[in-house]
Amino acid sequence: MSVTRNASTRWTGDLQSGSGVTSFVSSGLPDTPVTWAARSIEPEGKTSPEELIAAAHASCFSMAFSGALAKAGFTAEEVVTEAAVDFKPGTGITGIALTVRATIPGIDAEQFSEISLGAKENCPVSQALKAVPITLDAKLG
Repeated sequence: MSVTRNASTRWTGDLQSGSGVTSFVSSGLPDTPVTWAARSIEPEGKTSPEELIAAAHASCFSMAFSGALAKAGFTAEEVVTEAAVDFKPGTGITGIALTVRATIPGIDAEQFSEISLGAKENCPVSQALKAVPITLDAKLG
């Protein structure tokens, strides 16, 4: 069964001095302001497309990793994933760095490495973002 999620952004003004509000239509999360300055200089309490991609990637990887662990017979006590999306104005998104720290009873380092790399490759967001380099720094906690 296919599932569709929706978000929208209402933008006013030009790129440099304009601003927008991103609405999370499907979930009803609070509206979030977005500006070019928040994207290219400092967030100042606003979000950016790159931060939204980072959130999507971190949550997707954590789910993919947990699913892969279960298939291998493991259950994580905790998986903490951070995604850092690099953006260069005039160029675009130049890379994504996933950092994962996990506590998983009974797993050895080789199994952990194999499963985490597989999750990175097979996470649907990783699949969608194949146009940019994605690195993975995964460690057992």
